[in-house]
Amino acid sequence: MVTVNAAKILINEYASHSNVSDIYINDANGHILAEDLYAIIDTPPFDSSAMDGYAIIYNDEYYKKNWTVIGEVQAGASVNSALQTNEAFRIFTGAKIPAVANTVVVQEKVNRQGNIFTIEKHILEKGSNVRPQGSQLKKGELILTKNSKLNAACISLLANIGISKVKVYSKPKISIIVTGKELIQPGTPLPDGMIYESNSFALKAALNELQIQPSTITITDDIKEDIIEAIQSNLMQDIVILTGGVSVGDYDFVAASLEQCGVKEIFHKVKQKPGKPFYFGIKNKTLIFGLPGNPAAVLTCFYEYIVPAIETYTKHIYYKTDNLPLINSYTKKTGLTHFVKAKTDGKTVEILNSQESYLLNSFAYANCIVELPEEEEIFEEGNIVKLKMIAHI
Repeated sequence: MVTVNAAKILINEYASHSNVSDIYINDANGHILAEDLYAIIDTPPFDSSAMDGYAIIYNDEYYKKNWTVIGEVQAGASVNSALQTNEAFRIFTGAKIPAVANTVVVQEKVNRQGNIFTIEKHILEKGSNVRPQGSQLKKGELILTKNSKLNAACISLLANIGISKVKVYSKPKISIIVTGKELIQPGTPLPDGMIYESNSFALKAALNELQIQPSTITITDDIKEDIIEAIQSNLMQDIVILTGGVSVGDYDFVAASLEQCGVKEIFHKVKQKPGKPFYFGIKNKTLIFGLPGNPAAVLTCFYEYIVPAIETYTKHIYYKTDNLPLINSYTKKTGLTHFVKAKTDGKTVEILNSQESYLLNSFAYANCIVELPEEEEIFEEGNIVKLKMIAHI
């Protein structure tokens, strides 16, 4: 068996590669930029009005004059005729400022009769209510740096300057293979001796939390030929996740099937609980993870090992780690690292009951996993422990 730290180092060595894709900004939310981005135009692209009002040539005695409206400018339109002294254009928010005009008077400060208006005496300066060309961004200016995470505001900014596609780190293509003769799908009557299959649902949901949709999900019997067929049909993926059949029982065919498919075993069994039979192998650039069939062990191994592997593709950090004091005590045997379900408020952490690998009820309440080192046995209230967040507080 390898240690937890050794297993994580080995996975990172083989997973440390990524691909770059050109994608439309509509599909880019949550991705990490693989390039620096520069403005391709000035923004705004012209002097524009910040308010509904009247575009004028500023004069210090604006409030003493009668102004004549000679036209109107809506957003999206422009006018070529220039203003003369004491003339104005009716203008609306976002519209291009007419030639020569340099100030906008808001409509609330105007008294208009027909095409003639006066302006109330108030604080009005040259350039008031005008958004200058390039006041947000100048053409060629750096707008977003490589490794920035794209969100709604970033995508709005990109669209605002006319960028429709960006280079991002690609999300890996992932397949799920669930093995087990005893499995039956939820929503159907449960025959004697069978159990409802939940691992594919758990893994799909966990991947969806990372904004990844699994490419394929295969449910197969504990028949070696079927498992081999399922593996072979998915080896073009970046990551293959198998659950069940990874231990050493008479009907545990996963490791032997992987070997027959030409997968190179990197390690099989980790000094941990739950998930000791955990398997990791490679074929070409495909990463293969073999997880035990117990539901809590599946999720634990996913968060601790598969998520960090996915991060090497996407350059995204999905779940933060922390070191916090315990509010209860916990005892375990030495020799294995324990990953235990826990609950934190961000200041302290509580280890929950029901830690067995087949129990999901505590996982449903947990928002973090606490890592307890293999050679330590007793953990007292107040001891500082390492944890990984798996849900928002």
